Amino acid sequence: MVEEEVVEEMEDYAEESSESKGKVAKRLEDLPGIGKVTAEKLRKAGYDSFEKIAAASPHELSEIAEIGVDTAKKTIAGARDALEMGFESADVILERRKTIAKVSTGSKELDKLLGGGVETQAITEFYGKFSSGKSQVGFQLAVNVQLPHEEGGLGGACLFIDTESTFRPERIVQMAEAKNMDPQQVLKNIYVAKAVNSDHQIILVEKAAELIKEKNIKIIIVDSLMSHFRSDYTGRGALGERQQKLNKHLHQLQKLADMYNISVYITNQVMDRPDILFGDPTAPVGGHVLAHNATFRVYLRKGKAEKRIARMVDSPSLPEGEAIFAVTEEGIKDT
Repeated sequence: MVEEEVVEEMEDYAEESSESKGKVAKRLEDLPGIGKVTAEKLRKAGYDSFEKIAAASPHELSEIAEIGVDTAKKTIAGARDALEMGFESADVILERRKTIAKVSTGSKELDKLLGGGVETQAITEFYGKFSSGKSQVGFQLAVNVQLPHEEGGLGGACLFIDTESTFRPERIVQMAEAKNMDPQQVLKNIYVAKAVNSDHQIILVEKAAELIKEKNIKIIIVDSLMSHFRSDYTGRGALGERQQKLNKHLHQLQKLADMYNISVYITNQVMDRPDILFGDPTAPVGGHVLAHNATFRVYLRKGKAEKRIARMVDSPSLPEGEAIFAVTEEGIKDT
């Protein structure tokens, strides 16, 4: 920040503070420690509402706005006061949850297992071995989200983060044609980024807010979540740092889901646990951090030919159960 900006910022803050004492903040400039220059920096970085500032961390806001951490804390507190953040009765929460929508997977049985489809304001994780159908479900969701609400979609676009070089536009074309949709238009509504490492993957999610608003994004797909984290952080010595970064990454995805009422679908790799002598030794990677942050966890395994078996492993509201569906040339279908 140059000297002129500092002087202007101090003058703005002093003037705003004296005028706004006892008033409810209505603009970014009304928040403690925020003048015209800082407010503009926040807006350019995508922090253009009290909700986004209230959900930010002090260090995050300090870095973006170039203000002290203590000032950032006061700014966040001011945003939260303006939003009257705190306890609220459960009936208010129930009313807000009525805005939740669901994207159909293409299979009625799988949708039933998920309580109607892949939910907005939530992270849905599908994990399983290779060829179990994780990516195929993701492709189908990228197509189906573009359908109108009455046909199982959300009438919006898709943001697709590819970490394993598995995205195939040809497969999208097949699925779109099977639903009598214009393949070219469907492809134009899927915005794909290939993450080269875990840091790049994190940055892509952090910068997604602007694209979500601009392109009417209704679902974020990460295929797969843990691939780069596993390769970038090897050995027990790096596990702590990996899990900290993963935790922040998942919280950022959840923040986007809540803020914009969108769905988040992630695929995950698995490992075999040698300590399991009986039963299925397959376990998802990512540890407790991923287990706690995923709203819905579904385990996929391959059946005969086209059949796939999905099992609900964890959900805050749905019972455990299984569903059988098929991965066909036309996409995800019931058997």
